[in-house]
Amino acid sequence: MARPPVPVAIAYDFDGTLAPGNMQEHVFLPKLGLDAASFWARSNALAVEQQGDPILTYMHRMLVEAAHADIPMRREDWAKHGAGITLFPGVETWFDRVNEAAAARGLAIEHYVISSGLRELVEGTAIRRFFRAVFASGFLYNASGAAIAPAIAVNYTTKTQYLFRINKGALDLADNTAVNAFLAEADRPVPFTNMIFVGDGETDIPCFRTVKTLGGHAIAVHPSGDAARAARTHKLIDEGRVHCAVPADYSEGSVLEARILAILDLLAARERITAPTPESEA
Repeated sequence: MARPPVPVAIAYDFDGTLAPGNMQEHVFLPKLGLDAASFWARSNALAVEQQGDPILTYMHRMLVEAAHADIPMRREDWAKHGAGITLFPGVETWFDRVNEAAAARGLAIEHYVISSGLRELVEGTAIRRFFRAVFASGFLYNASGAAIAPAIAVNYTTKTQYLFRINKGALDLADNTAVNAFLAEADRPVPFTNMIFVGDGETDIPCFRTVKTLGGHAIAVHPSGDAARAARTHKLIDEGRVHCAVPADYSEGSVLEARILAILDLLAARERITAPTPESEA
């Protein structure tokens, strides 16, 4: 009898990882005629002044600016902005290619987003259908369907919570019992050794370190041709936070694809070595 596919999870940051820059700068800020540098400066200044979370203050500023422009922000409005996000090369075909490669090795991949960006914007992208879950910051809505306040803020430290949710299969954010309940390692749907985290920098360090320390695989990416960003991600190798740093090029034959396929080969080989011997071969 054929063994079931081995579960593997790839979790991605979004901004700077799957798409260049910050997702708010692709459509939302230009539509409102806002200068990105000024927007972030005001948002960060408010966080310092109020000793608040910069994620909450940027979400607050987005709602304030939208209200000032008399633009209601319903889920469908966010999704329209998300549809205009430009992705890194090869991203749109990446998931089908990697899934096919995994299946050929007896593996089954689930893809996740863990981001400080907005889940509403990710919902509008062409690649949303490939993710089992999107763990990102998001808004509360009133009875008319308009965003009125932050509902959840995902920052660099809270990101690690979602790795454990994936590990335990506790994907319902309203259920804090499941993620904190004891579950034997052998009973966890996706062991950390079968987990890959792809991110782009400092805000991903807790996730990088958690996955790497627990036996998974941490990959840092940077825009092709950006020497400064490349140097920052390679520094993460020297610090022992990631296994490698490569250009954010998801195209067929890219260095990133070769790294992921090598990890899939490793996971498949490990499964063959550790799998119980069938009685007929004992």
